[in-house]
Amino acid sequence: MAPQNNKQSTLTIRILGRDYPVACPPEERETLLSSAEFLSRRMQTIRKKGKTLGMDRIAVMAALNTARELLSLQQEIEQLRGQVASDDSLAPVTPAASAARNEQVDDRLAQLQLRIESVLEDPE
Repeated sequence: MAPQNNKQSTLTIRILGRDYPVACPPEERETLLSSAEFLSRRMQTIRKKGKTLGMDRIAVMAALNTARELLSLQQEIEQLRGQVASDDSLAPVTPAASAARNEQVDDRLAQLQLRIESVLEDPE
């Protein structure tokens, strides 16, 4: 059994106007707060779409939408890794080829970062 971190404190997060106490290590505080804000915005967007839904249903829909986006991004990353691996096995590695491949990977990673940021900024 792994030793427990005794430095956890309770942080109260607010999602859709409801407070939830959550145990959190100090180094994860900002990430947890950002995650709660993201989730609250997602849930607010779903609630505003008009149908009267219970909190549980809204939470499940937000979780499913977020999971779908995460899996899509993970699939893109795996495809990129596959492309890089196949490129590595087919082409001799020269400094110019390595620099070009690194630039392509950097460009694609920048595109993925922009996509992630746009999803985080605009939940729908």
